[in-house]
Amino acid sequence: MLTEEYEKPRRPPRSLAKATTPTTFTWSVVDATETDLPDVLSLYRHYVRNSVVTFDEKPPTLAAFRSKFRHLQKLGYPFRIARSPQGTLLGYAYVFPFREKSAFRKTVESSIYLGPAATGRGLGTVLLADLIEHCTDAGLKEIIAVIADHGAEASLALHQKFGFVKTGRMGKVGFKFERWIGIILMQRSLP
Repeated sequence: MLTEEYEKPRRPPRSLAKATTPTTFTWSVVDATETDLPDVLSLYRHYVRNSVVTFDEKPPTLAAFRSKFRHLQKLGYPFRIARSPQGTLLGYAYVFPFREKSAFRKTVESSIYLGPAATGRGLGTVLLADLIEHCTDAGLKEIIAVIADHGAEASLALHQKFGFVKTGRMGKVGFKFERWIGIILMQRSLP
């Protein structure tokens, strides 16, 4: 008699069981409001503490983040969020002035952040397409992406997919987690 014939099949503990993923992944993309900022900041804090995709080493306070948000609203720049049907923040995308000098007023730098459950599911593509559309509608002419040269391969591929071209590289301009990090500059012109 084989072992399989007389022993009952065993199940792994619940902690080791494979997580079931929903067959559909849906979201809605809308303008951010001040009430969304605690969720947005919570997601950003994850990246500050665990990643080199942002060069911030300390997360901003909610008051500082709110002030930045209000400034972007005053400028008419898009700040978009993606939420699940249950209301969970899945990611966000926004632009901010590339430089503060007035001659740069039509040039912005973009930022996109996805929650861990949303990576690799097409949401980055949706958010970047949406952001580009809203930047065009706002009369902006150039979008710059500043991307870490290590650990951000998905971001590089996403921006290339949307016609961003590499316009520069700077090595060892940031120091985080006890190592030097460079940046890759990418640019896309808008109609």
